[in-house]
Amino acid sequence: MSETMTRPTACLALADGTLFFGKGFGAIGLTTAELCFNTAMTGYQEIMTDPSYAGQVVTFTFPHIGNVGVNPEDDETADPVAEGMVVKWDPTEPSNWRAAESLTPWLERRGRIGIGGVDTRRLTRAIRQQGAPHVALAHDPDGNFDIDALVKAARSFNGLTGLDLAKDVTCAQSYRWDQTKWAWPNGFGTLTNPRHKVVAIDYGAKRNILRNLASTGCDVTVLPASATADDVLALAPDGLFLSNGPGDPAATGAYAVPMIKEVLDRSEMPVFGICLGHQMLALALGARTIKMNHGHHGANHPVKDLETGKVEITSMNHGFTVDSQTLPLGVKETHVSLFDGSNCGIRMDGRPVFSVQYHPEASPGPQDSAYLFERFTDAMVKRAETA
Repeated sequence: MSETMTRPTACLALADGTLFFGKGFGAIGLTTAELCFNTAMTGYQEIMTDPSYAGQVVTFTFPHIGNVGVNPEDDETADPVAEGMVVKWDPTEPSNWRAAESLTPWLERRGRIGIGGVDTRRLTRAIRQQGAPHVALAHDPDGNFDIDALVKAARSFNGLTGLDLAKDVTCAQSYRWDQTKWAWPNGFGTLTNPRHKVVAIDYGAKRNILRNLASTGCDVTVLPASATADDVLALAPDGLFLSNGPGDPAATGAYAVPMIKEVLDRSEMPVFGICLGHQMLALALGARTIKMNHGHHGANHPVKDLETGKVEITSMNHGFTVDSQTLPLGVKETHVSLFDGSNCGIRMDGRPVFSVQYHPEASPGPQDSAYLFERFTDAMVKRAETA
């Protein structure tokens, strides 16, 4: 909290009764959620609009939040999905040639709450040691807070375990995607020479994932999370993509897993999954998923490719993980986190079916893993040559 502020205008209440006061910005009101932290040094707008953050308030460990403003090109979906944000320093006026507006009015217009002036180092340590807590975040310009009610609200949040959030963030109907990645000086491009027909299942897909597919020659048709195997196969795709998304994979798997199993039984097409899509594929192949203590959220996570020995710096956002001990015969673990050894990738033996836990499209983050999109398209080319 800044020295010039005489009364806090925002309060973050943890379910254990711990309180953090600060300066509110963005929308006025109250929200409850799970609290996580993100270690990325850039990309706060992409993080706030990543559908994988549904049901969560994000603590940013990097202090300079808001300094480059916001712009429509960096939205990963139409509106922010994260419930709110916690930052160390109050957002400043932007200083960047791409900025279209400041962070604060953008959050206010989109109904998202922010709190600044918080000791984010202390908060991050608490999350690491105690696990991701349930919280209530309130913003009141007059600084009037009912502390008991806020703590009660935090305790009443049921958490993400058992919660299917993909149904809340998926598209309402199918659509085509042909926008390619941003490049200087013209910005986003348009796919002009499609070489592969891909169906993408939207469990909460980020736009930049779809742009990466289009940039590698994929004519993408996006289907809702509830799509059936018949819906997929009716489009006669060359490949199936399973997107990122929020919530408990076991809950989403109730309807996603039967679809994936049926597609695998009826077709030899390549399948590529990212994040929640990785977990959906693992469940369909017979593995299980488990809730993590505080998850992986950041753009600086080292992952080792067990087949090449290469270490990639990756972007991650997940609170559940595939239990590698439950992978069945015929499914190989391909990548592991060098932070904690958790599973970060799998593939089927003898078939072009693979997935990764991290985000190879970055946005924000490094592009060490962008080759995975080429691996997917190469698999479609090879299948077409041998068909």
